[in-house]
Amino acid sequence: MSTPVPTQPPPLHGLRLLLGSVALSTATFMNVLDTSIANVSIPAIAGDLGVSPNQGTWVITSFAVANGIALPLTGWLAQRFGPVRLFTISVLLFTVASWLCGLAGSIQQLIALRVLQGAVAGPMIPLSQSLLLGSFEKQHSGTALAIWSITSLVAPVVGPVMGGWITDNINWEWIFYINVPVGLLAATVTWGIYREREAPTRKLPVDAVGLALLVTWIGAFQIMLDKGKELDWFESGEIVTLAIVAAVGFVVFLVWELTEEHPVVDLSLFRLRNFWTGTLTIALGYSAFFGNVVLLPLWLQQHMGYTPTLAGLAMAPVGLLAIVLSPIVGKNVARVDARIFATTGFLLFALVLWMRAQFNTQADFLTILWPTLLQGGAIAFFFIPLFNLALSGVPVEKTASATGLMNFLRITAGAFGASVVTTAWEDRAALHHAQLVEHIDVTNGALLATGQTLDAQAWTQPEILLAVNRVIDREAFMLAANDVFTASAVLFVLLALVIWWARPEPAVAH
Repeated sequence: MSTPVPTQPPPLHGLRLLLGSVALSTATFMNVLDTSIANVSIPAIAGDLGVSPNQGTWVITSFAVANGIALPLTGWLAQRFGPVRLFTISVLLFTVASWLCGLAGSIQQLIALRVLQGAVAGPMIPLSQSLLLGSFEKQHSGTALAIWSITSLVAPVVGPVMGGWITDNINWEWIFYINVPVGLLAATVTWGIYREREAPTRKLPVDAVGLALLVTWIGAFQIMLDKGKELDWFESGEIVTLAIVAAVGFVVFLVWELTEEHPVVDLSLFRLRNFWTGTLTIALGYSAFFGNVVLLPLWLQQHMGYTPTLAGLAMAPVGLLAIVLSPIVGKNVARVDARIFATTGFLLFALVLWMRAQFNTQADFLTILWPTLLQGGAIAFFFIPLFNLALSGVPVEKTASATGLMNFLRITAGAFGASVVTTAWEDRAALHHAQLVEHIDVTNGALLATGQTLDAQAWTQPEILLAVNRVIDREAFMLAANDVFTASAVLFVLLALVIWWARPEPAVAH
C-alpha cells in the first residue's frame, strides 16, 4: 500500500503565528542555553557532590554524547510519531529531566539524568526550525530563520553569564529548575496551536543495526573530543582507541545506511547539491565561530586578568547587531541571491578575526569590544542565508530529516572546533614561549634594572624567575591567539569561495 506524501499545511497568521513562533523559539532557547549554562557551574557541582572537577565534566560530556546521538534520529522519529507530537513530548520530557537533574543527590544520578536530558532534547532544535518554517509563507521563510537564528545564537552567550550568576547567588540546582516553567509553557502553547497541523505518520521498521552503529561511533567521537585535551590526545591509549572505534564505526555506518531500505538517517539528502554545500559551509563556519567563542573568554580570564563577569560583558554585544540585522536579512533572503548574503557573512567574520589577530597584551576593553560588536552582523548574514540555501529543494516530507542532520553536523563541528582551537592555542603558546625565551638578552639594560629593582624589594631569585616567566607566558598565549585568529580568518575567506558551488532557487520577485 502506498503511503500518501505529506503536504505542507497552510501558514499561520496573526496571533497564532506570534504565539507559535514565541513558543518554538523559547523551547529552542531553553535547549541551547542548557548546553552552555552548566559549564561555569562544574566546580560548584563537583564540590557539592563530593567529586573532582574532572569527574564533574561528565555532566557536560554525557549531555553532549546523548544529544549528538539523538539529533540525526529526528527525521526517522518524526515520521514514526509525527513532528508536532514528537516536539511536544521532547519538550515535556526535557522539562521533567531538568527538574530531576536539580534533585540529583550524587554525581552518578546527575550524569544518568543528563544522558536522559540530552537524548530527549535531540529533536527539539531541528523540529523547532522545521515547524517555524512551516508556520510562515514560503516567501517569508527568511523571517522564520531569522527568529530561529537569534534565539539559537544569543543563548550560548547568555548561558555562561546566567549560569555563573545563578551558581554564585542562588544554587547550581536552579540552572536546571529554571527550565520547568519555561518548558511547561512552551509545550502547552505549541500543542494548542500545532496539534491540528500534525503530519501523517508512517510505521517504519526499526533499523536496529544502523541505530547501534550510530550510537557507537558518535558516542566514541564525542567522548574523544571532550576528554582529548585532558588526556593529552593521541599520547593516550584511551583516546587512540576511541578514535579507531569512531572511524571504523563511521565507515561501517555509512556503508550500512546507504544500502538499507529504511535507514535511521537519510543520507540520500547529500545527493542534493544545495544541501551538501550549505551543510558543509555551515558546519565548517560554525566550527571556526564556536572555537573562537570558546577561546576569547579563556584568553581574557587566564591571561588578561578579566573576571568571568567582565569577560561575559566583552562577549555580550555579539547579539546586538544580530538582533537588528537578522530580520532585515530574513525579509530579503528570498529576493537576493543567498550566496551574496552568505559571502558577506563569511567576509565579515574574516574581518572580525583579522582585527582580533592584531590584539596585543595592552589591548583595552573597547579594543576587544569592537570586533565582538561587528561579529553580530556577520552572524546575521551567516545562518539565515545558509540554512535557507541548504533547505532549498528539500522535499517537504524530508524537512525534519534535513534540519536534524544539519544541526547534528553543526553542533558536532562546533565541539570539534572548540577542541581543535584550544589545543592549537596551547601548542602554539608552547612554541612561542620557547622562541621568546631564546631571544631573552640577559645583558639587556631594562631587564637588569628590573632585576635590581626586584632584588631591592627583597624578591628571591625563584620569585624573580617566576615573574619573568609569567610575562613570557602572557605574551606567548597572546601570539598563539593571534595565530588561531589568523587561521580562522583564512578559513572564512575560503568558505566565501566554496558557497558559490551552490545553485540557489530563483529569487522571488515582489
